[in-house]
Amino acid sequence: MGDYELLSKIKSPADVKRLDEKDLAKLCSEIREKLIETVSLNGGHLSPNLGVVELTVALHRTFNLPKDSIVWDVGHQSYTHKLLTGRFDDFYTLRQKGGISGFPKRSESKYDDFNTGHSSTSISAAYGIARAKMLSGDQSHTVAVIGDGSFTGGLAFEAMNNAGRFKKNFIVILNDNKMSISKNVGAFPRYLTTVRIQPWYIRVKKNTEKVLSKIPLFGRPISAFLRRSKSKIKNLVYKNTLFDCFGFTYIGPIDGHDIPELENALSAAKKINSPVLLHVVTKKGKGYLPAEENPGTFHGIGKFDIDSGEPISSHKGFSAEFGNTLCELAEKDKKICAITAAMAKGTGLEKFSIYHKERFFDVGIAEEHAVTFACGLASKGMRPVFAVYSTFLQRSYDQIIHDAAMSGLHIVLAIDRAGIVGDDGETHQGVFDVSMLNSIPNVTIFSPTYFDGLKCALNSAIYVCNNVAAVRYPRGGELYKPDDFGEESITYDIYGNKDCGKLIITYGRLFSYACKAKEILAEKGIEVCILKLCKIKPIDPSAFDFATEFNTVWFFEEGIKTGSVARNFGDALLARQFNGCYHIKTIGDKFVKQMSVSEALHMLKLDAEGMADVVLEDLDRIGNRE
Repeated sequence: MGDYELLSKIKSPADVKRLDEKDLAKLCSEIREKLIETVSLNGGHLSPNLGVVELTVALHRTFNLPKDSIVWDVGHQSYTHKLLTGRFDDFYTLRQKGGISGFPKRSESKYDDFNTGHSSTSISAAYGIARAKMLSGDQSHTVAVIGDGSFTGGLAFEAMNNAGRFKKNFIVILNDNKMSISKNVGAFPRYLTTVRIQPWYIRVKKNTEKVLSKIPLFGRPISAFLRRSKSKIKNLVYKNTLFDCFGFTYIGPIDGHDIPELENALSAAKKINSPVLLHVVTKKGKGYLPAEENPGTFHGIGKFDIDSGEPISSHKGFSAEFGNTLCELAEKDKKICAITAAMAKGTGLEKFSIYHKERFFDVGIAEEHAVTFACGLASKGMRPVFAVYSTFLQRSYDQIIHDAAMSGLHIVLAIDRAGIVGDDGETHQGVFDVSMLNSIPNVTIFSPTYFDGLKCALNSAIYVCNNVAAVRYPRGGELYKPDDFGEESITYDIYGNKDCGKLIITYGRLFSYACKAKEILAEKGIEVCILKLCKIKPIDPSAFDFATEFNTVWFFEEGIKTGSVARNFGDALLARQFNGCYHIKTIGDKFVKQMSVSEALHMLKLDAEGMADVVLEDLDRIGNRE
């Protein structure tokens, strides 16, 4: 652990401004050391943060924070910003329960201007902030920092199109590191490559304006006309970039690891009377060789050994099992296609991308497009499978309704990270997909507990369903499986004594916790049966009939209550004149803050001990322990 001679004394951006230029390299070195040390212990986003150290230092030296505003796109690259804004002493709590968030949080610091966690939102938010400032007479600057990966999301272009009409004090910094999580694909990254290799652009523009300004009478009017013009004449003179066409003045490309060059560029951008796009080229993972060589692996990583760069623990998870199963199916079926939104590695599709390259589609960070693109494939007889994290599936709600379900098209949604994910906090918990999909007609949802159930569900989703089919599975691998429990069925399973009068209903990984709860209760002389759902929409009617035979029923669900399976199940019981007691334990109407998965489930009483406590408390309340 370093002594952090300079970094430990930084309490605000004012302290960064006071540093001599000769000390900046040492400060950046200390920042990188602190980032590597902390993330190795807590997990987190390492390579994105290592890549923006110099850029962040330059921003804090050039702008007057918090009067000036910085909005970080996604926010997973804001660790250096946190270290320079008074959070060094608490940085060891990064991503821990009650600690510093891994993303910007307005409630955490006055220097965090906007809560972020999902991609492509920064320009829209920053433009809104800039407009609000203008309306109140505030002349301070607003800066959006967005990666080239995030720029593949359509929202970024919608914002650029709208913000190009702004007058001044609005700067978009394009952090170009050639990656999002997976390697960037598509037309926009190729376009940036052409811009990077043409550094003459800004020189030509400056020299043209300089020459025109010296021409008596006509020079300045011509220069002003060219700046305003959308004509071919302007394109011929200035060789416009895409960003100029949106109304932005383009500056770049700039070396994102040269602080003096960055400060000069930022200072120049502040003086331009139009919105500015500053193109900064950085290296993801810079300063830590394992992250430089494998930036995707270190984009978001758990605990790791600093010397070797190897993860502390690794186990086979649902993502890998899904990827392998889909590859096996695709070997026999040439109609199967796999789609990812810049998450090939995270969703287990790397193997598919190699062995079935022609049927693998990385659409960039564009979940809305991914769903509608899948619908296009399906309309011509293909079998598209879109693998996506639960938290990012939310962004495609309209497309699932309008383009998929309403059109009766058969697409498969492989929903990764379903349920609590832990340390990334509110923005990444996968607890809304069930309620979201439950509200849409023509959708089938599977939620298996074990790998064999995943294989069965995926096969059914592809070959049995003829509408939108979703297979959801959690982060990590299989949990506890009782020795006397066999393979999962495709609809539901019953585990325990059917005549005991007490029934726990659940699905997904919570079944493992329910089995442990059953054992805890048995030690206290209380016997329960478990109804494990695998297909949670539509639910097999015989499952409702089975539940009506019990006196007391508990439903445990790792999702929000509104629109939940528990609510639907309860309605079905009432329709069958169920006379017993029915209890629901879900997340409720709230967001789940950052903490480990085990801590979150314990807090929510959705782990084994929590379930047992809920059952005991309810039995005591209704006087039915027998």
